Amino acid sequence: MTDPQQPGSPGFDPKNNSAPDLWAQAATNSGASVSDSSREPGWERATLEKLAFAALNEQRSTRRWKIFFRLAWLVLFVTVAFVALRQASPSTSISTPHTAVVDIKGEIASGAEASAEFVVAAMRSALEDEGSRALVLLINSPGGSPVQAGIINDEIVRLKAKHNKPIYAVVEETCASAAYYIAAAADDIYVDKASIVGSIGVLMDGFGFTGVMEKVGVERRLLTAGENKGFLDPFSPQTEKQRAYAQTMLDQIHQQFIAVVKAGRGDRLKTTPDTFSGLFWTGQQAVEMGLADKLGNLDYVAREVVKAEDIIDYTRRDNVAERLAKRFGAAVGMGAVKSLAVSGPQLR
Repeated sequence: MTDPQQPGSPGFDPKNNSAPDLWAQAATNSGASVSDSSREPGWERATLEKLAFAALNEQRSTRRWKIFFRLAWLVLFVTVAFVALRQASPSTSISTPHTAVVDIKGEIASGAEASAEFVVAAMRSALEDEGSRALVLLINSPGGSPVQAGIINDEIVRLKAKHNKPIYAVVEETCASAAYYIAAAADDIYVDKASIVGSIGVLMDGFGFTGVMEKVGVERRLLTAGENKGFLDPFSPQTEKQRAYAQTMLDQIHQQFIAVVKAGRGDRLKTTPDTFSGLFWTGQQAVEMGLADKLGNLDYVAREVVKAEDIIDYTRRDNVAERLAKRFGAAVGMGAVKSLAVSGPQLR
């Protein structure tokens, strides 16, 4: 049997032949294959380029944000430092009449905000200003170092004579021991009726652990050159001679304190057997005893006494860097030393 579609067969018509053109199909398939193969490498390259540029942009964005935050912290630090310096150094260009104020708050000690270094510098700035009509020492302190208090007391006396301006002490809650040592040099002392005033005395405190060490079987090995070199050591016994020596030193400082109070208060002081015993009194009692002059606060003194209601604060304070250094640096070591040592004489 013959196929009519095959050439040479009866009924074969080349014009009406509908058989598929295999050569054209092969060419078409070959073209498609070439086209697909030519697109694949370009697509991969474009994708890789997009990924690379995306990663690069992300790195640039991250770097920009890092730079932004660093600049923001730098601006914040500079602003805080500037504000701190402005607070630590009050302007001396003020010429309008005003009442100058210097705070004496907290413990009076070297390195504290109520140290002689800060208080004396603030008092000088306040009195050197042509606009200040008087200086008010705003006191709220339980006491502290007799040395620091003595330096401030002497400077008050000197500055009053130099500038011919009155210096007043205004007591808030407490003006005891070394704080009263300072206030005694003021022209007048103003208190609240419930303020705590006085405590004119000296103390030296510490601990002794010799009995405890013997009970637990601990031996103290302390080497000294000089028989009295370690007499304040809390782990060594204290002799009667050493105790008498320390008491003599305290009595001498106490007499210095009494002399300062008598010189500052003069005839206003109504002395009793308890005046210099270390007791303290309310503000109302202090006025009656001559330890203070009148009842009054800062606003009252500025308005009624100084006659200059504008109040300018000249207090010197630690800046931010110094405060952080003291809290997290030297203060840690000093705290460890103080916990094992006997403190020196204190007016508190």
